[in-house]
Amino acid sequence: MRKLLGSCFVLFWLVVVLVPGAAGFEKQPAGAYRARRVALGERLKGGVAILFAAEEPQLDFMAYRQDSDFYYLTGWNEPGAALMVVGPSGTARGYREILFLPTRNLRAETYTGPKLDASSPGVAGATGVDAVEPMTALPAELNKLVAQDRQLAWSLWTQPAATQAKALVNFNAVTLGMDQAPAPHDVTTLTMPLRQEKDAGEIALIRKATEASIAAQRAMMRDVKPGETERAIAGRMTAVWLEQGCERPSYAPIVGTGINSTTLHYSENASTMENGDIVVVDAACEYSMYAADITRTVPANGHFTARQREIYDIVLGAQQAAAKAFVAGTSTIDDRDRKDPNSLDTAAYNYINTHGKDLHGQPLGKYWLHGLGHMVGIDVHDPADYPAVLKPGMVFTIEPGVYIPEEKLGVRIECDFLVGPDGKLIDLDAALPHTADEVEAAMQGK
Repeated sequence: MRKLLGSCFVLFWLVVVLVPGAAGFEKQPAGAYRARRVALGERLKGGVAILFAAEEPQLDFMAYRQDSDFYYLTGWNEPGAALMVVGPSGTARGYREILFLPTRNLRAETYTGPKLDASSPGVAGATGVDAVEPMTALPAELNKLVAQDRQLAWSLWTQPAATQAKALVNFNAVTLGMDQAPAPHDVTTLTMPLRQEKDAGEIALIRKATEASIAAQRAMMRDVKPGETERAIAGRMTAVWLEQGCERPSYAPIVGTGINSTTLHYSENASTMENGDIVVVDAACEYSMYAADITRTVPANGHFTARQREIYDIVLGAQQAAAKAFVAGTSTIDDRDRKDPNSLDTAAYNYINTHGKDLHGQPLGKYWLHGLGHMVGIDVHDPADYPAVLKPGMVFTIEPGVYIPEEKLGVRIECDFLVGPDGKLIDLDAALPHTADEVEAAMQGK
């Protein structure tokens, strides 16, 4: 009876903790993650990929965040795990996948809550991976594969910076009597193209991240005023994200007033807003591991000066020029040197450089200091080989900016865009004010 009750408790815990959405963390169906693993297996061309989960954070106040590639392939959100994907190789070897879980630490679980290991009832169903084995079996499994086919030692793919991967590769070489371990291949070069085109489930999660980020940006517009601190605004936006069910900001929030508006990645958030200041607010959040990235620029007192409005309209015009120039399958993003005539960077830069002047009568192009945008997904800067060709299913930012330190005037406007199935561009942040008039109205509660 005691054994039966214990098994029932474990199964109940599996339902409460691991069913998607039950613990406030929304996962996609298990089949979506398996399809990604199979796609990775096909790209291995008969090789083997081993990925490790992220380690625990060093500081207690830092929440755990899973390695992005590991999460993309498994949906597993606990540390200490490893994933092996064996690529099919004709008749010699079929596709295999194994999730390795660490041995449970019952003492630690009194602080962290119960965990799963390979012997937990229902673990295969809970993880959605074909096979689950203890972490202690990983070296033996790899040894067995390479012993049967020595060429696999030169077809091993893993994360280049993972300390566990380096240890495993060296230990495997020792077990096989090899003088030196062959250098493994970088598995991120295979996962990167897989992650670029989002499926419907990923897009739904990104939309939820953008909706929560929009709510926080609107709250910011209501609260910004002279005498308010940058840090307080960042804190209120964080509160909105958490209230919306998001787990964390997708990057350190940037609230830059006055001269701070001209520092691209200013994140100290230590200044107080003054009457007449312009305020750049680059802040968004993650929803169930998927990010948004939004920037708005607002006047501290609720009304743009003529000069602030002029620069704001130029930056908005540059964003609109880039969106108008977009052609799916042809346009590229983040062409920083603007060598590609098809890049959206070129369209935005040409607009900025032909509209408006600085205080010395010179064009404004030199005051735009960064690329036009980047991919968005599990990482706020999702991996891509830039300049990246934009295709259906991709989510990316368009974020032109003009930063003039001598005027204490920085303006950046950033939206998340999705390339729809029909190749048309969808502004995921359409519900948020874009024009200067819309910003002023929102700051007045309209």
